[in-house]
Amino acid sequence: MTALRGLWPEMQDTCTSLGLMLSIVLFMGLARVVTGQQLNGPMAHAFVLEFLATFQLCFCTHELQLLSEQEPLHPTWPLTLIYFFSLVHGLTLVGTSSNPCGVMMQMMLGGMSTETGAIRLLAQLIGALCSRYCMGALWSLGLTKYHVSERSFACRNPIQVDLPKAVIIEAVCSFIFHSALLHFQEVRTKLRIHLLSALITFLVYAGGSLTGAIFNPTLALSLHFKCFDEAFLQFFIVYWLSPSLGILLMILMFNFFLPWLYDNHTTNKKE
Repeated sequence: MTALRGLWPEMQDTCTSLGLMLSIVLFMGLARVVTGQQLNGPMAHAFVLEFLATFQLCFCTHELQLLSEQEPLHPTWPLTLIYFFSLVHGLTLVGTSSNPCGVMMQMMLGGMSTETGAIRLLAQLIGALCSRYCMGALWSLGLTKYHVSERSFACRNPIQVDLPKAVIIEAVCSFIFHSALLHFQEVRTKLRIHLLSALITFLVYAGGSLTGAIFNPTLALSLHFKCFDEAFLQFFIVYWLSPSLGILLMILMFNFFLPWLYDNHTTNKKE
């Protein structure tokens, strides 16, 4: 009984954080429904949807990062939360990417116009920054003992390896995730969301202790804005250039190298 009483404050803080995340998911869902009814222009609609999706993703990830730094009730608890909220985002953010790399991939593959891509990138940037400042205001209310306003102004550097290794980790994570995203399109929606959520959880488990395994430039900017200010070049290379490099390598491999290899092999067999 004494042990349970000792755990009760921790459970209250965890439940408060979970309640905040689920509330923002519901609020963003309501906002998407309202904007879908009120906005007619495709560009304005795309901008608002991408803004809301990025805001939701960054808001929840801020709070998940906070929960992961607490003493977990079970070692798998943080990974369980990552999997669960990846499912939630996958189910609620259909039609948006919340990731500049996803927009880049669609533009390079010809699935999105330059104008639409630029609008979505701008919406993601604004959504990421807005979520950061909203989190700072929310934490200043002190709803849990971990909610402190000073946290939003501190640089918590997630890079625990040297620069070349960090670049490789983020590029490989981006390559793997977006390869799966591209090739799981023919899989049934419900199964695809579970597969992608499991993949995200695995990538965070594998690389989270090394670089955070973010592979999302706007999410990295929202989470570590102060670090970008203090060590811009390092964070720009690791969290912006590396995921973009992963996308470029993926497209080169699947759209050019592997088809060329297949054609070359077929030609040799005929000869």
